[in-house]
Amino acid sequence: MKPFPFADYLVFAIFAVAVGLTVGGALIAALSTRIIRGVSGLMISCVGLAGLYYFLNSPFLALMEILIYVGAVCVTIVFGVMLSEPDEPAGEEKRRHARLWSGGALAVSALVFAGVAWLSLHGPWTAPAKLVSDGSVRAVGLSLLTTYSLPFELISAVLLVAILGALVIARSGRTKE
Repeated sequence: MKPFPFADYLVFAIFAVAVGLTVGGALIAALSTRIIRGVSGLMISCVGLAGLYYFLNSPFLALMEILIYVGAVCVTIVFGVMLSEPDEPAGEEKRRHARLWSGGALAVSALVFAGVAWLSLHGPWTAPAKLVSDGSVRAVGLSLLTTYSLPFELISAVLLVAILGALVIARSGRTKE
């Protein structure tokens, strides 16, 4: 018999909150029409994702998720929005197209989610290997620079492309008068 049977329910509730924050924030970010609400949704989603990293026994990655994405990327986007000039309000035709694209994106994301969920439930998964690392910053740094150096560099390239894309989008919103 377990000493605290209530603890399992509490862990499940905290995990459900982390998943809810991740999915809810992602929906806010994807479906909002105002950029500040979208960035707020991105922040909420990143905080939920940090909670999920913490549940995977990786507190270093959880902290880095909050520091890098919430503390740097989202704040940079907010500064970019504050420094750009406002656009003119969209007409009814643009709103109709936005709703159509939003519905299509929602349908595609639901199909991808269903496929990944089916694969995760019915796929031939092997047992996870024993963790050799103790989860310290030194062990994470060594694994990032040896075993996982290619994904680490690919993530930095993706972040560079995202920053350049944000600059292009912010620059195209300005009018030249």
